[in-house]
Amino acid sequence: MDIRTDSPRALEARRRTLELILTNHPETCVICEKGNACQLRDLASGMGLALSSEKRVGTLRGIVDANPFIHRDLSKCIGCQICVRACREIQGAEAVEFTGISTGSSPLTANDSELAGSACELCGLCVAMCPVGALIEKPSKHTGTEDRRATVICPYCGVGCTLELRIREDRIVGVGADVSGSVNGPSLCAKGRYGLGYVGHPDRLTAPLVREGDELVETSWEDALKRFTEGLRRITEKHGADAVGVLASAKATNEENYLIQKFTRACIGTNNVDHCARLCHSPTVAGLSAAFGSGAMTNSLEDLAEADVILLTGTNTIENHPVIAQMIKTAVLSGGTRLIVSDPRDISMARYAEVTLSPRLGTDVAWLNGMANVVLSEGLADERFIKERTEDFDEWRASVEPYTPELVRKITGIKPADLKWAARLYASASAAAIYYAMGITQHSTGTDNVKAVANLAMLTGNIGRPGTGVNPLRGQNNVQGACDVGALPNVFPGYQQVTDKKVRKEFEKAWGVKLPAAPGLTVTEMIEAAAKGKLKAMYIIGENPVMTEPDASHAEAALCKLDFLVIQDIFLTESAAIADIVLPSMASVEKEGTFTNTERLVQRSRAAVPAPSQARSDADIVCDIAGLMKYPMNYSGPSAVMEEISSLTPSYGGISYSRLGRRGLRWPCPDSKHRGTKILHLKEFTRGKGKFHPVEYIQPAEMPDEEYPFILTTGRMPYQFHAGSMSRRSAALDEYTPEGWAELNPSDAKSLGIKEGDPIELSSRRGTVRTTARLSRRSPRGAVFMSFHFAEQAANKLTNPVLDKEGKIPEFKVCAVRVEPAVPE
Repeated sequence: MDIRTDSPRALEARRRTLELILTNHPETCVICEKGNACQLRDLASGMGLALSSEKRVGTLRGIVDANPFIHRDLSKCIGCQICVRACREIQGAEAVEFTGISTGSSPLTANDSELAGSACELCGLCVAMCPVGALIEKPSKHTGTEDRRATVICPYCGVGCTLELRIREDRIVGVGADVSGSVNGPSLCAKGRYGLGYVGHPDRLTAPLVREGDELVETSWEDALKRFTEGLRRITEKHGADAVGVLASAKATNEENYLIQKFTRACIGTNNVDHCARLCHSPTVAGLSAAFGSGAMTNSLEDLAEADVILLTGTNTIENHPVIAQMIKTAVLSGGTRLIVSDPRDISMARYAEVTLSPRLGTDVAWLNGMANVVLSEGLADERFIKERTEDFDEWRASVEPYTPELVRKITGIKPADLKWAARLYASASAAAIYYAMGITQHSTGTDNVKAVANLAMLTGNIGRPGTGVNPLRGQNNVQGACDVGALPNVFPGYQQVTDKKVRKEFEKAWGVKLPAAPGLTVTEMIEAAAKGKLKAMYIIGENPVMTEPDASHAEAALCKLDFLVIQDIFLTESAAIADIVLPSMASVEKEGTFTNTERLVQRSRAAVPAPSQARSDADIVCDIAGLMKYPMNYSGPSAVMEEISSLTPSYGGISYSRLGRRGLRWPCPDSKHRGTKILHLKEFTRGKGKFHPVEYIQPAEMPDEEYPFILTTGRMPYQFHAGSMSRRSAALDEYTPEGWAELNPSDAKSLGIKEGDPIELSSRRGTVRTTARLSRRSPRGAVFMSFHFAEQAANKLTNPVLDKEGKIPEFKVCAVRVEPAVPE
């Protein structure tokens, strides 16, 4: 068949169609923000059609401008319905539908409500795909056309999205996606698309600061680094190297984290190095390493759609990992995947689920053991997989026998019928995957929870195949990579134990010094050691313990007791404000390096814009300090650091800058010919055989009582991030969510005499926080939900610092609180 697209008839038909569209289109091209990017304008010009005509009337409609992200001018809508299809087929939100007839039709939300408050997730995908000026990004208005573009890895969560920055005069004026080979394709969340305002914010640190009395004053780099090295030497000479603690950063690159841990071990002489993985996924590393031999996500995001069933637990995916949520929603809406959601709150993903379980907070081991009990009692276990690929099954089997659906109901509140339905659905699937996040790990039994997840996957043979696996969703963009390259107190790069004499000798040879053999302190242990006066100095890079540690007031007091505190960051955070020295570092988009996302994918990120004034990369700062301390760490650039990482880290052995390209490589990648590993444990587990671990239900360390009758659980908001230092300095995000709140069930609020928006006080055994009430049935009765992004309503002043015995993670997800109306200020 020959098809002519440029015949006279085809061209005339195209011309008439364009004329019809233009007849109803307003003549605002000169002032339209779409400008030369307008596809209608481009097509019309190509056909020789004038952009204005006295014959054209146009239908003018009111501009909808009610949120800080998206500007809607439906007068310019041409009825292509791309926005509707993108929202339904790619994003899976189904927030808009095309309504009306003829020229009066347009894409509207339910009841023609505002985007904010509807099913819209404000991801901006519709804006990115709109061919005309009907949908425009508000933050980029009146900024002009970019003069260049650059690709970087998103600085927020662990999905590892590729951002295409639109840059004008070295300033970011817009963010796009759809870069070939990227994890995210055309999709981004609101933070990725609208959350880079912090990069050029006037609050950025631009020069080193040193403490003079009660004030921090600017100084030169030479003076700041001299004071740093003198202070560090003073502490180590008087108290020894173990009196110093170092915090690396999940926001820094792999190369920088490698240098930080090398500096700590080889230059200072201590294993006291850790980072925020301790506060999110340390139980994942401990639990999955014990069960499988590797503490990382087993499968790639590419094969998510191959799952017949997905079990989501402990993850509010739409709000915390929106792009992965989009992948799951698309899989479910396509009809190929069925979804089970288990969460104490009524999260948004539940509306896509076939089965929804609502366990009481802190009862995960009980319902996971209960699902295993149902699988065993109904003969749904994969006996061949168990026999050939696992060990210690019989002992574990005996441990779950008591967890009948009836007992599980008493502990968790889950109905036996729902538990059985979920168990049958998961176990009967040809390929079933588990995805979880910090709702599983941030407990005093976090490692037990992870082991229970691993037990269920092995029981059903859902490991080592496409569409299966145990898949932890990482919270920050390089929390996986920071772990991989050794920013942990008990392992060298590649999770090689510091206690292993053979491994230690290998690193001693490479680094040229004697290395400490004893594991160091975790971040939570460092804070406690500082409080007791045992730890004398801390060097904290890109972390903010005053906001992120449990019992935050105690953490701040502990930091104040230190003899010497150095903070390295891009802003004067709450922690930096109490430091002796503050060093200005670069943001991730201002430097080159690699980041490893939640699926073990190592990706390159380029320097897109220059850093402000005297800000420097973490790598350059650390290397300069090491040099001043007579331990030279000289590299020609990040690629040379990666070469050293590869030489010492078996799982990164085949990774180099020349091989990464746009698609990156997943570890393990042992040599230069290896193409990376999409699925772990294909034929055997990393440890040989998968190990079943008996785990018993243990209630949370702190339960409600008469004085503190409610349970507080903490988490993230969709439009803020972590301690807020970046997201709260991005204008659109901060305008949309400027303050925190506490979410209460309406029944509880009524019994307390509290109404929507009322000022309230939450008190625990550790402190009191004042905030406002938000009433929602998403939270079960007896529970209160708060985010931890806001210093003004610092939820971590309330949280319990009790630790998981193995992962050493605090119990952020459960503590007892009292809720009271507050007197208005």
